[in-house]
Amino acid sequence: MTDTFVKLKDHACLDDKVEGKTPLLKSPKRFINRELSWLEFNDRVLDEAENTAHPLLERLRFLSISASNLNEFYMVRYAGLRQQVRANVTKPSQDGLTPAQQVSLIESKAFELMLDQQALWRQLKSKLKSEGIHVLEADKVDEQDFDWLRRYFDRELFPILTPQSVDPAHPFPFIPNLGLAIAATLENEFGDHITGLVLIPEFAQRFIRLPDRSGKGIRFIAVEDVIPLFMDILFPKYKEVSRCLFRVIRDSDIEIAEEAEDLVKDFEILLKQRRRGAVVQIKFTHNAPSELKTLIMRNIGAVSQDEVVLDGLLGLSQLTQLISDERPDLTFEPFKPRYPERISTMNGDCFLAIRHKDIIVHHPYESFDVVIEFLRQAARDTDVIAIKQTLYRTTLDSPIVAALKEAAENGKTVTALVEIKARFDEEANLTLARDLERSGVNVVYGFIEYKTHAKASIVVRREKGELRTYTHFGTGNYHPINAEIYTDLSLFTADPVIGRDANRMFNYITANPEPPKECKGFEKVTISPPNLMPEILKLIKSEAIAAKEGRPSGIWAKMNALVDGKVIDALYSASQAGVPITLLIRGICCLRPGIKRMSDTIQVKSILGRFLEHSRILCFANGQSLPSDSAKVYISSADWMHRNFRRRVEALVPIENPTVHRQIMNQIMVANINDDKHSWVMNSEGEYARTVAAEESTTFGCHEYFLLNPSLSGRGEVPLQSLPMSLVPRKRSRRV
Repeated sequence: MTDTFVKLKDHACLDDKVEGKTPLLKSPKRFINRELSWLEFNDRVLDEAENTAHPLLERLRFLSISASNLNEFYMVRYAGLRQQVRANVTKPSQDGLTPAQQVSLIESKAFELMLDQQALWRQLKSKLKSEGIHVLEADKVDEQDFDWLRRYFDRELFPILTPQSVDPAHPFPFIPNLGLAIAATLENEFGDHITGLVLIPEFAQRFIRLPDRSGKGIRFIAVEDVIPLFMDILFPKYKEVSRCLFRVIRDSDIEIAEEAEDLVKDFEILLKQRRRGAVVQIKFTHNAPSELKTLIMRNIGAVSQDEVVLDGLLGLSQLTQLISDERPDLTFEPFKPRYPERISTMNGDCFLAIRHKDIIVHHPYESFDVVIEFLRQAARDTDVIAIKQTLYRTTLDSPIVAALKEAAENGKTVTALVEIKARFDEEANLTLARDLERSGVNVVYGFIEYKTHAKASIVVRREKGELRTYTHFGTGNYHPINAEIYTDLSLFTADPVIGRDANRMFNYITANPEPPKECKGFEKVTISPPNLMPEILKLIKSEAIAAKEGRPSGIWAKMNALVDGKVIDALYSASQAGVPITLLIRGICCLRPGIKRMSDTIQVKSILGRFLEHSRILCFANGQSLPSDSAKVYISSADWMHRNFRRRVEALVPIENPTVHRQIMNQIMVANINDDKHSWVMNSEGEYARTVAAEESTTFGCHEYFLLNPSLSGRGEVPLQSLPMSLVPRKRSRRV
């Protein structure tokens, strides 16, 4: 991987010139490329599939996630760069690479990643076989299985398949995004040849479970291996000469014109157009004849740059279909999330518990049901008069949606701010919005050019003749399925100031056609745009000032991505002032840590394991020695990226209740910082190495810790400390 990232020749002295031109602090090379950093992250995901500490079927799941991630990367990020190249855009990114240079580096690194994915699939397939789970090839099908597959084909496949010959009377069909198809050269008894094409419907079962037979174990066969067994049924009087499988990935990003008058109508049109986006990649199996490849690429509008040939299984993202409930011994041990004790001890009354004291809920270790129950009680409480809710990602059958509908039907004023621009959830959110409207919910869509990414609920309740506002702010989505695997925080508070700010945030979105350049009136909560980035820069600068004045200083931040150049430069300045900085960045990180006199006080680590680290937590020493209740602690919906600061509505919420403050800073953050079981530490070149404990017996995993200690209320404080770990080089030996 060392040839992928721009190397810094000398980290020792910032006064030296980089390439003889610019000091490093002013050079684009002080940043790591965003796209290459993302590929490095997905490489770490793939490493989890290689991690023998995980159960076998969970390793298969990590492989599937890595493949799915790469598909989305090609559909959006890579596709966008290709568009820029076609438009002759040469403006470099903040790290100094032009779109064309980025495309070249991406293609090289991504192809390596695809080869590694296929090699790992071969390894896992062999290990599955040793555990009695078989994925059969067509030539391994015996007569008994063939007869069963013939009946299955007649019943389940033949009615949904549309075989097509490609000739002047039958034009080449459209292959949708992520479409999988079989192409074949066929010959009749007279020696005439035709090209046959069979598109595999996206809703067809990819891996077909064969009947159980004594001593045979659990057996599957891929649908693309079943269909060729019966090509004579699809193309009577023809026999196969040659065949290949191919898969198409298309540009799937969506842009909305600023002047769009009907946002919903435009999105309904664009969602249909997404299926017809430009081809950005076409994958062929290694046995694809050159004449078939040429014909296919010419007809779908692909160029040689789009072609990828792989020896293995196309569509690895669908491997999750092989994960069987019959083998719980090969998956993570199930756990039951704990319901917040304080609410339970108050007869389940959410409002009474929140009134008593702020509550922080740590998902998935603590149950997401509390969020649902908060809204469900609001829907049925005769004293509740109004509910406001943001919805970025959720499910159509979400109990949250059901609670909002019930509240509206019970005569309460309910407002749902549905973000229909949530990538790849646009269609579901449109359906959701229509459904809510039919129940009497006031549905709003936010700004045309800006996504509403903040996660907030407001419940207004009449108590003793006065109105009291209960507020929920979260770092994750209102998505009950994601809440089972994403680590997130939910804050419940009856603080009247935060309640007013939450209402101001809703009004900010619903009352303005576009975000104002200045946003005044907020008392505690900071939102973007336009206030969030200036506030972050101010907080970082305050720590730098404290360090220069000889007072205690420190920054501890947890998020998914760090990209914004202004914030990175502020962190560099803080590091030069002597501020110790620990960054827990799960995914993309464009900052270079550990460079002398620029970032030598900055450490960056990434945690990958059973759960997807998703919470955003910011802690600042605020001139106090730790542990200290005077440190500033925040939770947020925002990563430190240009889009979050400038093109999304985000929220930064201060944590002021002493108990909640200690839970987040001195317990949750400490556990993440001290993890040495699931962590990777980043060097200045953007490369990562696994962390290992000094002794195996001292290994500490934050996921396991929180599973055993889901509720941290009242636990002893532990001061934040530097990373107590050594590094080992990551071995790259997947390809076999």
